Amino acid sequence: MPNKTIYVSDADLPLYERAQELVGGNLSQAIVKALRRYVDVEEGKDEGFEEITVRVGPGKGKRQRFLGVLLVEWGRSTKDRVYKYNVYRSRTGKYVVHEERSPEQIWTAGADGQAKGWRKHVSQDQAWGTTAATAVLEIFDDLDALRPKVPAQLYELVAATAALPEVEDLDI
Repeated sequence: MPNKTIYVSDADLPLYERAQELVGGNLSQAIVKALRRYVDVEEGKDEGFEEITVRVGPGKGKRQRFLGVLLVEWGRSTKDRVYKYNVYRSRTGKYVVHEERSPEQIWTAGADGQAKGWRKHVSQDQAWGTTAATAVLEIFDDLDALRPKVPAQLYELVAATAALPEVEDLDI
């Protein structure tokens, strides 16, 4: 196995030592992992993709990251909730759907929870609540897999956008 020497400045030595701690002493493994990610991101940027970071799960959720290009932003609302969709094409050609759902208002009124209209606002026995906002990320291999999982109007927009070339070379 070839040896490579890495020179670390005195100012960067604490970073070097911390990285070595995090990988259990095998710093070359951490360096290769970081270089692989760096090359992947930079090559993706050269191809017109950008690094996308989204939150997934209830509330602020956890962050997930990938390389992609935004194809469509679309939204809809119901009486209780707002839905926002962002659809991306990943660097590997897959379709990535990030759906954000606003908090949902839940109301019941009356002893049986059946009061309707203005009565639910004046009933003495009321209950209400709000669910946390949430977001999901789904990945689809192709448009056929995407079709049954998203609203028809959104699918039509994605299908129209997907027909466009990823990169158009201009001879100018």
